[in-house]
Amino acid sequence: MRTQAKARLQQDLSLYFVAGTMNCNSPEDFYRILLQAIEGGITAFQFREKGVNCLSGQKQLEMAKRAREVCQKHDVLFIVNDDLALMKAVDADGLHVGQTDGDLDFMRRETEGKLLGVSAHTLAEAVDAIAHGADYIGAGPIYQTSTKPDAKKPVGVDLIAEFRNNHINVPLVGIGGITLENASEVIKSGADGVAVISAISGAVDPSAISSNLLRAVHTAKRGS
Repeated sequence: MRTQAKARLQQDLSLYFVAGTMNCNSPEDFYRILLQAIEGGITAFQFREKGVNCLSGQKQLEMAKRAREVCQKHDVLFIVNDDLALMKAVDADGLHVGQTDGDLDFMRRETEGKLLGVSAHTLAEAVDAIAHGADYIGAGPIYQTSTKPDAKKPVGVDLIAEFRNNHINVPLVGIGGITLENASEVIKSGADGVAVISAISGAVDPSAISSNLLRAVHTAKRGS
């Protein structure tokens, strides 16, 4: 990745909201929260329609298109989680996959011209992901999280420092249990951004929490 593109992606991943309709009370509630999160300043959004009570088929496609349109209108990066066909159908900016979501060489070929993000729980996983063409790494879960029932044991912010100390130089996002209270710790450990689910989807005021999270990220990046 060229230096300019890398720098742009580092900024675009500063506040990365991850959600699907099952993280909200209803599809309309999901859309309302996404709009408010955009209003608050999220820089990237991952459509993660996965798990119990998620949409499927045409309803999923229609919601993905709706979310894509509003993100595009507001210049917010739009990534699809673990669904290559959906990514192509809505012409998303990229795809994010986990360690068990398929062959990375295949994913890289199929996402040519798009971003490919990969979740990594260990240094070895991060090295392997980059070797297979990952544009950015989602590191975690950093803290304990109840959002993903299948989440692995929290790794803490030391994993991010370990990545940086071992030449993991692609854009890096911390994920898992991140809140307004601990977001700055993640950035100060070397991450370019934080990815959150419930901190925004479960907030009384998604716009306000998004604004405060982004401010915390920017402040931490400045080192103050």
